[in-house]
Amino acid sequence: MAGVSGSGKTTLAGRIASLAQIPHTEIDALHHGPGWVPRPDFTADARALAASDRWVTEWQYSQVRQLLAGRADLLVWLDLPFARVTLPRLLRRTLRRRRRREVLWNGNVEPPLWTMLRDRDHVVRYAITGRHKYLLKILALAAELPDLPIVRLRSPAEVERWLAGPLRQAVGSPGGRSSPGQDSSGFPC
Repeated sequence: MAGVSGSGKTTLAGRIASLAQIPHTEIDALHHGPGWVPRPDFTADARALAASDRWVTEWQYSQVRQLLAGRADLLVWLDLPFARVTLPRLLRRTLRRRRRREVLWNGNVEPPLWTMLRDRDHVVRYAITGRHKYLLKILALAAELPDLPIVRLRSPAEVERWLAGPLRQAVGSPGGRSSPGQDSSGFPC
């Protein structure tokens, strides 16, 4: 599941896992240790996940992207409108988590909101500055792994149509796969 922070990767990964009846492992839970420090076992844990027979996870963290992509049967790319969909979702989620002091992975909570202004690695700033890099990452991946189907979903409505149509058909087909078409960008859909 690829996409900028706030695009809905984790939510969609969970929905896909539920429909396909396969395990979803949230990659952030493998990555973030206490105090937001990367876990020393992250790469080994991601390798073990990728070696399992069936899995769904998010495609982030450069140190394991190629590993995950190399073992994936499909990459779903949430390329939703940033200003209209993704950024508002990310802001709402960040504010909710901070206000409620929601405990995330390994005891972490969202940092104070003022850090958004000063910390260039804050999730909101990271999404704003990094959102244009996804196309390049996806193009590089498509060139490197031309047999990996990439589903590019550009709106919440497309997500729902894909879940109800092609994914549901693939899950119900013998072998668990279907032959997707392609969207106007040349990416399978």
